[in-house]
Amino acid sequence: MSKIIGKVIATEKNPSTIDDFYFWTKPDMILNPFDVVKIKHLKNSITYGVIEEISHITDTANFLSDYISNDFGDVLTEENTYRIGMNYVRAKIIGNTCNIYIPLINNSQVSLADKNEVQEALGLKNVKNPVTCGYLEMYSNDENKITLPVKMDARFLIGPEGAHLNISGISGLAAKTSYAMFLLKAIQDKYLYEKNVDDVAFLLFNVKGKDLLAIDEPNEFENATEKNTTLSLYKELGMKTTPFKNVKYYYPYSKNKIGNTYLSKEEYDNQRTLNKAMLYKYSYEDDKDNLDLMFASLDDPNQTIDSILNYIISKQGNFDNLTSWSAFLEEIQEKCQAGRSGDKEITVSSWRRFNRIIRKLIYRNPIFDRIHDYTEETRIGEALKHIKKNEVHVIDIAKLNEGMQGFVFGDAIRTIYNLQLGEYSGEKDVNPPRKIIIFIDELNKYASQDSPKNSPILQQILDIAERGRSLGIILFSAEQFRSAIHSRVTGNCSSHAYGRTNAIEIAKSDYKYVPQVYKNMMTRLKQGEYIIQNPIFRSLLNIKFPKPLYKQYK
Repeated sequence: MSKIIGKVIATEKNPSTIDDFYFWTKPDMILNPFDVVKIKHLKNSITYGVIEEISHITDTANFLSDYISNDFGDVLTEENTYRIGMNYVRAKIIGNTCNIYIPLINNSQVSLADKNEVQEALGLKNVKNPVTCGYLEMYSNDENKITLPVKMDARFLIGPEGAHLNISGISGLAAKTSYAMFLLKAIQDKYLYEKNVDDVAFLLFNVKGKDLLAIDEPNEFENATEKNTTLSLYKELGMKTTPFKNVKYYYPYSKNKIGNTYLSKEEYDNQRTLNKAMLYKYSYEDDKDNLDLMFASLDDPNQTIDSILNYIISKQGNFDNLTSWSAFLEEIQEKCQAGRSGDKEITVSSWRRFNRIIRKLIYRNPIFDRIHDYTEETRIGEALKHIKKNEVHVIDIAKLNEGMQGFVFGDAIRTIYNLQLGEYSGEKDVNPPRKIIIFIDELNKYASQDSPKNSPILQQILDIAERGRSLGIILFSAEQFRSAIHSRVTGNCSSHAYGRTNAIEIAKSDYKYVPQVYKNMMTRLKQGEYIIQNPIFRSLLNIKFPKPLYKQYK
């Protein structure tokens, strides 16, 4: 029999409604926001509510009365007047077993829900196409504590019903990358080992140190206890206890043949020996059409840069006969000379501005060169054209400057977009999976509210957010402050994960519809803890997830 913990209370000031209700409970009853309760209602139905706020009151008229009853402020004496006190709880109605939403009646008994009832109340029961997204713990008291896996319908995470995930939270404290990788691991487990499911591939960008450069190597846990606890959690969640499979790494080319990366030579050589690492370059013949990506973060109100790019890409002037980046830079330099001949609509000052920007990125940068060794060198565009199901492609951009990071990112997502549109369908060995998940941290660099409206990278991200679901391109993104991201990106995400954040951020309009108590909880969430939102859940969920299974560099 379920434990009865209180009764519904409806007053003139605080009535029960079809949306929420109040109930009283004993002061020593331990409850928390997100806990689920149940109430018997009309026609033997059960109404479920999720706790939002807990308050404590007594019969004390005011602060002064309580001060006087303690012998005028003597903290060591016992209270002279016995005070009657109780806790009262505000809960939001999340469902009724018979779809009856008449307000709850005063004095109705309120009980704790058991595991099956919690699953039914939150929409976690009999989930179709389940993919694990964490676990929840309910009722802090050991006697009543419930722990259960949380699974969402994959169709509402990676399509076709809904798509895209946005993760926000303070850097370091929110463990955004770890949670994204946990979800990606759950997705790979599902699509790698289950039969009769769609095929999925993954494209990840490593933007910090060596975070994602050993995701197919097992984690070196600090001790046996931590290892056993973590592995048992993954087993309870129905997931494999091995790291990612079918991983390929791409590093920016450098002349020392190690790559412009934070990996050591020994670590890189080990990956090369196993044929899972390559160095990437950009050749003039194949990549000149992507020059616009180098200017993605640059405001160009007079469209002078845009005019120059069109001039180059359309092979006007001498640009038709160029075959190398060095020849390209020489031609640009020639356009900067006073009195030169050419397109009179583009001024010398515009060419000089263009030259200053382009030379900072290309001049003496070894990444811009012909490919000489096809066993070790590749183009990002060429490699991603041949992506296969269940493969994980990791592109390292951590050591590049911000302009080059944007260029590599823009080139990769443009390639994936064109791939899913079928533009490479006539080429050899091109057989893309039905779905490709792209994960990028620090999304604010490419799709913030302040990004230039004509930014080609921003436009590409907006296209993926708005049309990607139908093309099979799914965006998993993370950033410190959700409010800084373009509203058309967050607005098209079907799933949201809120990690630890600060009070200034939660005051923004993006959090307007989050109950105040949940907003306050966001400022004190622990690592490995998230508040998540998805269309199949009937309420926001406070979930936890285990530590990563892949190698964590110190």
